[in-house]
Amino acid sequence: MDTISEQLLEVRDHAGAGYQPLVDFAAWRVAVLNFADELRVENLTRMQRHLETDEVFVLLKGRCVLFVGEGEETVTAIHARDLEPHRLYNVKRAVWHHHTLSEDAMVLVVENRDTTYDNSPFCALTGPQQEKIRGLTRQLWRGQP
Repeated sequence: MDTISEQLLEVRDHAGAGYQPLVDFAAWRVAVLNFADELRVENLTRMQRHLETDEVFVLLKGRCVLFVGEGEETVTAIHARDLEPHRLYNVKRAVWHHHTLSEDAMVLVVENRDTTYDNSPFCALTGPQQEKIRGLTRQLWRGQP
């Protein structure tokens, strides 16, 4: 196999649990999100929003439910989408969101490079909201984990 300099081609991957940025360039970042225990639907207790950027998700394998929330300072309504592989899902700037993944899932994430906790606040979900996302996941996955 031909050896190619990293000045010409970078090759990156992530096989570990959770979120890992792989490429930062100029104003954008590409990351991979894999299953992690904190992403089990029963462990979701809050939603996040990014005040300065949209965020793109592409399901590469496995299952992922993307939750989006309406509301300004708090989440007032929750919607769920079972992601289809290789389709692009763009969560708009300042929209509350979170996700649950199957254990075999891998999701490609594209966002602004300067997305940090400083410009991405969290909102705690109430008990009934947590039960709603569990119920939505059961409905979408028809009882699968």
